Amino acid sequence: MRGTKLGVPVVLLCCALAGCGGVQAREDAASRAANRFEASLRAADVVRGCAALAPGTLDELEQSAELPCARALPDAKLPPASPVRHIDVYGRQARAVTGRDTLFLSSFPDGWKVTAAGCTPRPEKPYQCLIKGG
Repeated sequence: MRGTKLGVPVVLLCCALAGCGGVQAREDAASRAANRFEASLRAADVVRGCAALAPGTLDELEQSAELPCARALPDAKLPPASPVRHIDVYGRQARAVTGRDTLFLSSFPDGWKVTAAGCTPRPEKPYQCLIKGG
């Protein structure tokens, strides 16, 4: 019994120190993913840009453009890339605001992926996005 009582606080302390599932850890991870996507756009690295997209977003982009992602992503006319200025995380979803764009991300088993990009807010309506998942 004594080992169990001591084990739980130790595990909780380790998770707290490591940021296991904490808001700050999720914000940092989502921000890194958004910045990687933006960096791939700046560098015209379509392989990394396509890999940063969520599966449904990748499928939707390719289907709507009737082109593979490597050709469709540059044609999407996304705003010029810029670093993330603000990130909001809500559970497994995030919104990243850059200097010129708003991205939406979701957490997947292999990390955060972009679910929508090229998004502009509309009063009283959902964001309008150039790239989004189906």
